Amino acid sequence: MKVNVISYLGFMGLLGFLGPLTGNLGYYGFFGFFGFLSAFGGTGSDERIEKNINRSCRNSFIVIILTMSFTLVYIASYGGLTVFPLAFSILFIGSMVTFVASYFYYDRSGE
Repeated sequence: MKVNVISYLGFMGLLGFLGPLTGNLGYYGFFGFFGFLSAFGGTGSDERIEKNINRSCRNSFIVIILTMSFTLVYIASYGGLTVFPLAFSILFIGSMVTFVASYFYYDRSGE
């Protein structure tokens, strides 16, 4: 069985371990890439994989727009500029997890 190339993005999750080492909260967003490792067991033709990726990107885009709106409203309302690194980590992790969960769902449901 051919391995999906997108599954190799999961190894970028190792960059998240730079967060505790450097004390920078921005690196925690890279932990969201670990979900891509689940794509190693993906099945289907190239057209179906491409269609599933497009659907998953759509879901991820919706989540990142909604999360960005709420975090920017929070930051503007309370003036908490120190929350920016954590907010962007949440945005990144949320979009990656949404993409992977959607891709896993579409791949397993056979749509």
